[in-house]
Amino acid sequence: MRSIWNGAISFGLVSIPIKLVNATESRSVSFRQIHTEDGGRVRYKKVCELDGEEVPQAEIGKAYEDADGTMIPITEEDLASLPLPTAKTIEIVAFVPAGDIDPLQIDAAYYLSANGVPAAKPYTLLREALKRSEKVAVAKYALRGRERLGMLRVVDDVIAMHGLLWPDEIRAPEGVAPENPVSVRDAELDLADALMATLGEVDMSTLHDDYRTAVEEMIAAKAEGGEGVAPPTAGEEPGGGQVIDLMAALENSVRAAKQARGEQEEGDGKGAAEVTPLKPRAARAPKATDAKKSTSKTAAKKTAAPARKSTAKTATKKTATKSTATKSTATTKKAAAKKTTAKKATAKKATPRKRTA
Repeated sequence: MRSIWNGAISFGLVSIPIKLVNATESRSVSFRQIHTEDGGRVRYKKVCELDGEEVPQAEIGKAYEDADGTMIPITEEDLASLPLPTAKTIEIVAFVPAGDIDPLQIDAAYYLSANGVPAAKPYTLLREALKRSEKVAVAKYALRGRERLGMLRVVDDVIAMHGLLWPDEIRAPEGVAPENPVSVRDAELDLADALMATLGEVDMSTLHDDYRTAVEEMIAAKAEGGEGVAPPTAGEEPGGGQVIDLMAALENSVRAAKQARGEQEEGDGKGAAEVTPLKPRAARAPKATDAKKSTSKTAAKKTAAPARKSTAKTATKKTATKSTATKSTATTKKAAAKKTTAKKATAKKATPRKRTA
């Protein structure tokens, strides 16, 4: 890969000569502007506003437009004379956890390649230090006439650098969130969690640009003298309408996601795989039956307990009655005995004593 910048990484007192290589490329299909009447190419010409003449690239310079419209010429010598310590150096200023970097700041990506054999040792040292610390390096560098902020991290066995926007270049999200308060029910969150779990993870290498593929097929069809691809039918309009029933939409989304995963996991590419239908919510009914059984058992125990108590009370009453009856019988016998003794005593008193002469 062709390098776009040569310099060095400044790592304390260590200097690592490197080359900067683009890590990404655009695969989007580009178009040219044409004159629709005859198909002629439409080109832009750089014309001077004062004389109306086209200006060649060699005669085009830079200028800063003041607030009143005055143009202040700026030459390459003016820019080169500025004190820019990062003109040829990627200066590491700190090592921080990757989570401290706001993803909104991440811009273009580059690979850093060791420039020459002597650079291999310090390059490997920095790479392994980043791996072991599980941190990223925050650095400053200059590219295309301006100082920039960057983040160095390890990708496989290479040090990659992401260009970062300066913190003051990130706009605050004012007026973006919904203005009216919205409440979300737990049931809706549960369905959203189920949808997230069903969609699961994805191998990023399997994702591709379907629109670009369709554009390329349409261009190929037109190049062969055809009319391109057929337009979508009236029923294939994109989404984006108002959701009437959020719960129903979530449930349908979960069902569709499960069906899609079934096709991907079990299908062999020749046709759609069989999809196990979702069980209705009434599947938890057996638990309810068990609960009823346990409830009836508990009720039976509760019913039986008072019966035992009443039986015990009845037995106690019977015992008490028997004891009372026994006591009354004993009392009657004692009274009868007393009466008999009294009669005997009376009879003795009534009998006259014989006198002895």
